[in-house]
Amino acid sequence: MPIKYYKPTSPASRDMTGMTFEELTTDRPHKPLTSGKKRIGGRGNKGQITVRFRGGGHKRRYRAVDFKRDKHGVPGKVATVEYDPNRSARLALLHYADGEKRYILWPHGLEGGSEVIAGEDAPVNVGNALPLHKIPVGTIIHNIELKVGKGGQLVRGAGTGAQLMAKEGAYAQVKLPSGEVRKVHLNCYATIGQVGNLDHENVNMGKAGRTRWQGRRPHNRGVTMNPVDHPMGGGEGKSSGGRHPCTPWGVPTKGYKTRNNKRTDGMIVRRRKKK
Repeated sequence: MPIKYYKPTSPASRDMTGMTFEELTTDRPHKPLTSGKKRIGGRGNKGQITVRFRGGGHKRRYRAVDFKRDKHGVPGKVATVEYDPNRSARLALLHYADGEKRYILWPHGLEGGSEVIAGEDAPVNVGNALPLHKIPVGTIIHNIELKVGKGGQLVRGAGTGAQLMAKEGAYAQVKLPSGEVRKVHLNCYATIGQVGNLDHENVNMGKAGRTRWQGRRPHNRGVTMNPVDHPMGGGEGKSSGGRHPCTPWGVPTKGYKTRNNKRTDGMIVRRRKKK
């Protein structure tokens, strides 16, 4: 999946890079597994903006991805590797032996025609899904469950991979891509391998318009606003804010801890930010 460089025909495209999409085997999704996707523009169920600087962007269709991998004991063959506009990772379309078709996250190194399977007795091969108590220590994994049977919630972005560090009692210790070491129940499922599309982090958008196509609007700093809009706004001329960095609602940023989930504090063995 090498990166292509655009010819600088304009100042905007001088440093622009993009994917070559060599790993894709088709340009059309499997239509029964897609559905319409409404754009919400960063608004919650009350119609108010809960995430700023979102809106617009190209129209997308959602692909139903199997994060649970609950089709145990039924082998599936990789039919196609496809693009997904809703995530950075690629998707692999599986044709199962019983005739069902499902999408999974495409692991790096899984080729078309390969066979994958999920279940306790599955071999430790790339693309197979197993409970953590069946996976050897040191294995690279992704799509990790946090609750048994809920489906994978951790390590789903392009190029990411976690490492199974240890097993102790009813829990396994997993080192996440952020550096955090966390306890996960041994009965939770995970998929073997690293998520594909490794060069995603190296892509340079090049121009603002390309970011707008993805639904991201311009992000303006607090110091450029007026005092009515931001605590760091206002001042004669160009000011640096006049106070410690904060959000529009006065909450400190840049190192201020906002975690408030005591229920799962004991599951974190080592935090991603070292003191």
